[in-house]
Amino acid sequence: MKYSVGVDIGGTKVSIAIVDSAGQMIKQSKISTNVTIPPKEMINQISQEMERIIKLSGIPLQSIIGIGIGAPGPIDISKGMIVSPPNLTNWVDIPIVEWFKEKWSLPIFLDNDANAAALGEKWIGAARNNKDFVYVTISTGIGAGIFVDGKILHGRKGNAGDIGHIVVDPSFGKCVCGQYGCIESIASGTAIAKRGSEIMGEELSTKDIFDLYVKGHADIVPFLDRIFYTLGTVCVTIINLYDTEKIIIGGGVSNVGALLFDRIEEYVCQYALNQFGRKTTIVPAKLGQEAGVVGAAALCLLENAR
Repeated sequence: MKYSVGVDIGGTKVSIAIVDSAGQMIKQSKISTNVTIPPKEMINQISQEMERIIKLSGIPLQSIIGIGIGAPGPIDISKGMIVSPPNLTNWVDIPIVEWFKEKWSLPIFLDNDANAAALGEKWIGAARNNKDFVYVTISTGIGAGIFVDGKILHGRKGNAGDIGHIVVDPSFGKCVCGQYGCIESIASGTAIAKRGSEIMGEELSTKDIFDLYVKGHADIVPFLDRIFYTLGTVCVTIINLYDTEKIIIGGGVSNVGALLFDRIEEYVCQYALNQFGRKTTIVPAKLGQEAGVVGAAALCLLENAR
């Protein structure tokens, strides 16, 4: 049996897992992403946690064929670098592959975190039977991994699918990227919690905001209706651009469940450009919050991922 270590780097946490060649997680750990320390120190912490869970797993190092890293963009795959993620403001031009190679004598592969999650869903998740699909993550940020004709669409440097910074409504104000009205600044979990808390005058979580919506709160209902509208426009735009057969939605906000999916489907059925697009399947990620780390491991385990 072959094994790989997957590392999924997020704005608030890092997920690390040992995954076998059948896609099963043997051992997993999650640590907080500490943005107050230098990036190299954070990467050292990730390496230390990797060492710990490998030891706990009992898997000999020689059975591990590589390390796969899913990281927020912008990245540069050819140089093995994290360039300048908006949600990790001090991670600028970070040679992450080089730094990992200083500690590990293993092949190391880097890809965008949404691409990695899409690969995980293609491998053992909700897209096993699909050649054309888009994985959308709605979490701290918003991004997409795009499969066209069975292959990941990478673009020039590996940043295709960064839909979170498409401008849809400047009235929502400034995004961390500097533009006004980006999708991410409107409908990410972070944005929903922030604006919902401002409306309510107290600090609330994203889940709290959705709970208030279900209860029919007079101020939250119109606010979240605009969020659903925005996410609907995102999905219609994806369908119109890529003529995709399926959209898979993951990330923390997808845990809202039917409330979210029903509203998006309602919008798509009404506004997608053609009759086939209006019937696009929209489903939750089968791997849930683990799509990214499983997909990161798959960067090593699947030859066609590279």
